[in-house]
Amino acid sequence: MTASSGVPTGVQGPVAPAPAQRRTFLPFAPPVIGQEEIEEVVDTLKSAWITTGPKTRAFEREFAAFVGAPGALALNSCTAGLHTALATLGIRPGDEVITTPMTFCASVNVIEHVGARPVLVDVEPDTLNIDPQRIAAAVTPRTRAILAVHYAGHPADLDGIEALARTHRLTVVEDAAHAIPARYKGRCIGSGTNPVAFSFYATKNLTTAEGGMLTGDAAFLERARVLSLHGMSRDAWKRYDQGGSWRYEVLLPGFKYNMTDIQAAIGLWQLRKQDAFQRRRREVVARYTAMFAGEEALEPPVARPDVEPAWHLYVLRLRRQALRIGRDRFIEELAARNIGTSVHFIPIHLHPYYRDKYGYAADAFPVAYQNYRRLLSLPLHPGLSDRDVSDVIAAVLDVARTHRR
Repeated sequence: MTASSGVPTGVQGPVAPAPAQRRTFLPFAPPVIGQEEIEEVVDTLKSAWITTGPKTRAFEREFAAFVGAPGALALNSCTAGLHTALATLGIRPGDEVITTPMTFCASVNVIEHVGARPVLVDVEPDTLNIDPQRIAAAVTPRTRAILAVHYAGHPADLDGIEALARTHRLTVVEDAAHAIPARYKGRCIGSGTNPVAFSFYATKNLTTAEGGMLTGDAAFLERARVLSLHGMSRDAWKRYDQGGSWRYEVLLPGFKYNMTDIQAAIGLWQLRKQDAFQRRRREVVARYTAMFAGEEALEPPVARPDVEPAWHLYVLRLRRQALRIGRDRFIEELAARNIGTSVHFIPIHLHPYYRDKYGYAADAFPVAYQNYRRLLSLPLHPGLSDRDVSDVIAAVLDVARTHRR
């Protein structure tokens, strides 16, 4: 690994962390940007083209090859990818889309944006992914699609979900905001024909600051590409490049969701570093789990044997019966020890818009609700040094043991 990649190496096996408190604050998930990304952006800025153009197209090709997708469409966010997918599929008012409450609001907002009704079903207790058995019970004559979220980078049960979709003639849309480069039964998430949306937000495994990618079959992406840029028959690069024509037609009222070449310049190098980034994430995960597994108050995340998680998040769950404090106080105690954390996620049905519109009680989805109350996400990114990892472990164990019941 070159120094410019910014990825530390060499985590050893389980070693007791030093007890001294960290002196500086450890951010939860800063981006890891190397000199290669900086130079590629500078090259773009010096070129004749900075919005959607040749580097965006190169990024699409390289991304599709990386995950084995039939094709890829670069967009300005994962949200744009999900919205474009639903609109391209013709999801409309009166339709229903089944999805999970254990996700960021964007996954469900896009269903509202196309006028459809989001139908929430509870999650599996181990992975916190949408539960296929509960999907089956929620299907109605108005159901058009299942929007599955690969929570924390652990693939959802795609075999079970797709079997249900075939039975009921539904489309599966995958929210893979956390899931590059996850694998399900040996194949990369995004390698099939389902529409799959990826996120390149600042905290993600691959970042372009803001950005996203939509994968799917060629015919679907051809329609989605038109919809993603004003519904125009050709984009600006094709119109303004040498030999291009100024003529275009608006085929339908589309969106302004295109990615720029400045973003794609970052993405090209982030993509090329994914193997190294993922190795480091797995090293950190292995050390966390080895050190937390023996602590009665802590429940490390799971990885089912038929998947390779992307390990976007390390979601630690507290066994509340073993502690005198709750999750919120636990987070405060970690912050006092200079360890940044987050919570993924506040379930959808607890947010005022969805709670009030659909009349959800807090315990409407008990698995999601009870797990939300005891989970937190620890720092996990390829820029973590061995010392950083030790500091996180030391702080978590100190809080758990200090407040043990």
